Amino acid sequence: MPNLTDPAANEAHAFRTMFSARKRVFIDLLRWDLPVLAGKYEVDQFDNQHADYLILLDENGEHRASTRLLRTDAPHILRDMFPVLCPGPIPCGPTTREITRFCLDPRLTAAERKVARNELVTALVQYALRNGITDYTGVAGLAWYRQIRRFGWQCRALGDPVTHDGQKLVGLHISVDGHTLAGVKQAGCFAEPTIEMPAATGGAA
Repeated sequence: MPNLTDPAANEAHAFRTMFSARKRVFIDLLRWDLPVLAGKYEVDQFDNQHADYLILLDENGEHRASTRLLRTDAPHILRDMFPVLCPGPIPCGPTTREITRFCLDPRLTAAERKVARNELVTALVQYALRNGITDYTGVAGLAWYRQIRRFGWQCRALGDPVTHDGQKLVGLHISVDGHTLAGVKQAGCFAEPTIEMPAATGGAA
């Protein structure tokens, strides 16, 4: 249960459950070659002071969904690991964030995952509007990119898909403005986040 008298303990627990869920999804399920901390947490070099996190929790303080947001005027995945995905100038700057580690907890049912996904998409738009963020970038597998395009926001590929380790990857760009939430609602992807730790600042597990 959440600790009502110790917000710092709640935040530390939220990070632990998020990093644990990331290991289950990206390493155990998707078989990505990523570092593991203490045998149970997926934490990499981008989990640092430049990262912010949106973490959705259940009523017991356990992870439902999360994503990591990286500044694009600091090292980030598109620019520093996959620049080939953007043959033109890579969008970057103080009002652009890179969406990474979009994670839906594998313990959720299919129906619960859809709700959590919609809440996380909504939280991303709300975070952008509250913090003066006008653009998101990201790297996604082709199938996942095709889903992202259908979430109701303005999303485009930054270049042609490129095969990496047997998977087609796409660099993507999302524009956010005052009309974006309406588009998300029209696409059926709006859900007001319930228990959320918005823009929690980076830390280790």
